[in-house]
Amino acid sequence: MKDMSVISVRHLKKYYRVHEKEPGLKGSIRSLFTRKYTQVKAVDNIDFTIEEGELVGFIGPNGAGKTTTLKVLSGLLYPTSGEVSVLGFNPWDRKAQFQKQFALVMGQKNQLWWDLPPMETFILNKEIYEVPEDQFKKTLDKLIELLDVKDILKIQVRKLSLGQRMKCELIAALLHNPKVLFLDEPTIGLDVVMQKVMRDFVKQYNRQFKSTIILTSHYMGDVKELCERVIIIDKGKILFDGKLQNVIDRFARNKIITVVFSRDIDQRKLAEFGNIREYQFPRAKINVPRKDVAKLSAKLLSDFPVADLVIEEAPIEAIIREVFTGKMKQTNA
Repeated sequence: MKDMSVISVRHLKKYYRVHEKEPGLKGSIRSLFTRKYTQVKAVDNIDFTIEEGELVGFIGPNGAGKTTTLKVLSGLLYPTSGEVSVLGFNPWDRKAQFQKQFALVMGQKNQLWWDLPPMETFILNKEIYEVPEDQFKKTLDKLIELLDVKDILKIQVRKLSLGQRMKCELIAALLHNPKVLFLDEPTIGLDVVMQKVMRDFVKQYNRQFKSTIILTSHYMGDVKELCERVIIIDKGKILFDGKLQNVIDRFARNKIITVVFSRDIDQRKLAEFGNIREYQFPRAKINVPRKDVAKLSAKLLSDFPVADLVIEEAPIEAIIREVFTGKMKQTNA
């Protein structure tokens, strides 16, 4: 049966042959005659599929294979082996019909002309992607409204802030209404306020245009707010593919109880309830086993002068860190 997924990846591998040189003059001379190479497995036999309209978090540490995978999916890199289909196309055939239906936005790269206003790049992209005038105007007006950039379209890109530039980068990438969007660290370097603006935009864009989006980010806030499903990759291999909540349920062994006391208490007695993360009267944070939360919360309320009590999940960053410390075997949800 033919796979009808928007993105389908089967047994994808991307290996590099890297030259190793010994340090110093002797090493340089020796490398002129004999070269030593090592094989780097950037992507090592991965499989996944993504359906229309999904917004998937693609996460992992530096060098895990995230960006390499996105570059293969967008046709920028040719794989060592494997099968890839995006919108029914083989990406590295680089057919014009395919290139008009996806966009790749990399937080550390820009496509805007540095010495020109953003509007000039928008007009250029309109011609490159052969976007009809009425569609161009309609899409541009909508994106300008969503990102609130009306006042900066005629200002040189070099004079814009990083947040303003990233907004315009998104507009430039989305003017042709791509069906598939690859976002590689779109909020990198942005302040907290601008990160939220970008997240809200991506969420709204995905909802309105039913676009299929793969998002890579080191900011777990991006993933937690935007993605129900995550693919976790490390050393070129997929460790987990499933709902983010399943990762939390499986690896968040503890919850955090934050207690505010109405008067000072004996800290030694508090230690009997769990691991005290911090204590500075009147507030304390305690790590307690997830299964014992209800029982311990009730006991805290009965044994101590509690003014307020809040139960929280462990930070998503800490949970993902557990995944990468070898506590998770390769698995699928």
